Amino acid sequence: MQSKHNKKLVPLAKQLRSEMTKEERHLWYDFLRTYPVRFSRQKVLGRYIVDFYSAKAKLVIELDGSQHYETDQVGKDAERTDFLTRYGLQVIRIPNHEVSENFEGVCAYIDAVVGRQSLSQLRCHGRKSIKCNTAGRKNFGRRSPSKTFPRAVVD
Repeated sequence: MQSKHNKKLVPLAKQLRSEMTKEERHLWYDFLRTYPVRFSRQKVLGRYIVDFYSAKAKLVIELDGSQHYETDQVGKDAERTDFLTRYGLQVIRIPNHEVSENFEGVCAYIDAVVGRQSLSQLRCHGRKSIKCNTAGRKNFGRRSPSKTFPRAVVD
């Protein structure tokens, strides 16, 4: 990968951290910031700034607004994903509306992906298990993630 810190992008990454979207703030402050596997936000990776990145899980999480579904942006997103996957990173894209309308399902999906990606790596480092400090996440590492996000059950 190119230098981890493309010095030209660092000021923009800092600006993006202070100007996060509503969905990025929700996912960061209500889930990823205290997640047992460390995530960074607005991380410079090569020539890109990714929304969320975990080195331990080798995972990039991108939140996509409506502009990501326009024809020219779809190609740019595919190029970006290809660049990142060539370095062994998994990229998952989550639509903004899912974060707003199905937050619990998005969190369960991320749990499943992280569990599949890094559970064995974490166990190799002397930990016997991972405990999620976020209430209601009973499926951590047990489900296989799918393209759809599970709906939270509301009683």
